[in-house]
Amino acid sequence: MIPRTLLGMLTPSSNTTLEPVTTAMLADIPEASAHFGRFRVTEIALSNQALAQFDDSEILRAAELLSHAKVGSIAWNGTSSGWLGFDADERLCRRITEATGIPACTSVLALNEIFDLTGVKRFGLVTPYLDEVQAAIIENYAASGLECVSERHLRKQDNFSFSEVGAQELRAMVHEVAKDKPQAITIFCTNLRGAPLVEELEREVGIPIYDTISTVVWKSLQQAGADPSRIRGWGSLFRDVR
Repeated sequence: MIPRTLLGMLTPSSNTTLEPVTTAMLADIPEASAHFGRFRVTEIALSNQALAQFDDSEILRAAELLSHAKVGSIAWNGTSSGWLGFDADERLCRRITEATGIPACTSVLALNEIFDLTGVKRFGLVTPYLDEVQAAIIENYAASGLECVSERHLRKQDNFSFSEVGAQELRAMVHEVAKDKPQAITIFCTNLRGAPLVEELEREVGIPIYDTISTVVWKSLQQAGADPSRIRGWGSLFRDVR
C-alpha cells in the first residue's frame, strides 16, 4: 500500500470555497487527502471585533484536533497575516509545531516563499477586501521590499460573500491588474474561486498567477513529503516553482 499523504487545513468557519477546491486540486495525487478544522471567522475588517477572530488560542485548539488525524502538515488556509503582519503567521506556525510536533505553514508565508524563489519584487494584487484592509496588505509588502504595482479589490467585508464572487468578475480583475505588467499576480483570499481559473488566465495574460489556496497546497505537500509537481492543470506554480 502506498503511504498516505494527509494534509491538515485550518479553515475559516464561513469559508465554502477552499475545501472543494483543495480536494479537486489533490485529485492527481490519489494517496493524498485534505482534512479540515474550522474556527470562527465571519468578517474581514480592521475593527477590534474582526481582528479578535484571529486570536491564536482558537486556531491552536483547531490545530490540536487536526493532529489527532496524524496529518503530515498543518496549514492555516487563510490570508490574515496580509493585514496583521507576516510575523503573526510566523508566530502561529511556531506555536502549532510546538504544540503538535507537526510542521506548519500558511497561505501567505507560502506565497512569500514563492515570490522569493521566483524573484518577484513587483506584483499585482486581487482581493475582495475593504479599502483599509487592502491598504494594510500593500503596506506590509512594501515594508518587506515588494511593490504592489497594480491592484483591484471589491470593498466587501462579509467573509461568506467572497465565495459568491463570479468567475467573470475575477477574470476582469486579473486582466485589469495585468495591464500594469507585474512580475506575478496573486489572488489573495482563500474564499475566492480563483484557483480553478489560473491555468486559463495565465495563458491569456502571460503572467504567473499565485492563488492563496494553491500556495498553501503547494507548501503543505512539500512539508508532508509529497511532490507538488504531480498536480496538473492548476497553473505554473505546480510546474515551475521548486
